Amino acid sequence: MKKTLLVAALGATTAFSAPAFAEDVYFPIIAKGFSHQFWQAVKLGAENAAAANGVTITFEGPNTEAEIDKQTDILNAAIAKKPQGLGFAALDSQAQVPALKKAADAGIPIVAFDSGVDSDIPLTTCTTDNLAAAAGAAKGLAEAIGGEGEVAAVIHDQTSATGIGRRDGFLNEIAANYPNITIVDVQYANDALKAADTIKTIMQAHPNLKGIFASNEGAAIGLAVAIKETGAQIAGVGFDSGKTQKDAILDGSLIGSITQNPVGIGECVVDSLAKAIKGETLPPVIDTGFYWYDASNMNEANIAAVLYD
Repeated sequence: MKKTLLVAALGATTAFSAPAFAEDVYFPIIAKGFSHQFWQAVKLGAENAAAANGVTITFEGPNTEAEIDKQTDILNAAIAKKPQGLGFAALDSQAQVPALKKAADAGIPIVAFDSGVDSDIPLTTCTTDNLAAAAGAAKGLAEAIGGEGEVAAVIHDQTSATGIGRRDGFLNEIAANYPNITIVDVQYANDALKAADTIKTIMQAHPNLKGIFASNEGAAIGLAVAIKETGAQIAGVGFDSGKTQKDAILDGSLIGSITQNPVGIGECVVDSLAKAIKGETLPPVIDTGFYWYDASNMNEANIAAVLYD
């Protein structure tokens, strides 16, 4: 997997031309949380695109990605302001559909991002192909352990489209292409502390474990902590970026990770909303791309552009 570009459907930066609107245009952009640096990078992209498109945005969300009810409250409050458009990353792919339907019935265009919903209400979804990205993580882990042995996965949740997609992408790739690898456990943990404790328990239960996949920034940080604190000689593969995870790859605690294009995701949301209110047709999904990165390629220009601290 060294120095291998997996997918780059959308560049790290995108040029926008500001459209002329007859009135002030406001888009609330509602994320899944603020506890990970990933969301700060999405916010930066959304702000860049708002300035380029001549619109006003707010970037909102619950404090953590465990607060589904809080995110629903934020969504309902945003809808009540009657914005010209709405960007939304769902913590629960089903539970928040009724609120989105209320917005659609009020004539508010909706663009989903990062994690979509089980509905055709959003005009498009700006997202990573999570099945393909997690398959890329599986390939990296399989290569590191020589294509055989016991592995496990720690997934950030089992309700969002990203959690489900990354879990299934990893499991399906191993099952389809690596008959000598056995998946011995799949657990769920979103924040670093819980992930570290969960992973230590997995290690104790499976002393022959050769590798672990962690499906987001928090889980990956927990994986690095668990490996360092136990001294376990296992291959760890993460997802997303952030200084702590990058440092763990450089010091060898993790062998590599998948990065999304968070700035590109934020740009895509606002640009798509601007196009929607001008009457332009949007594709159902806009794939914003992903890359494998490790210590060998982190400084390459195309990789460095989509990593963040």
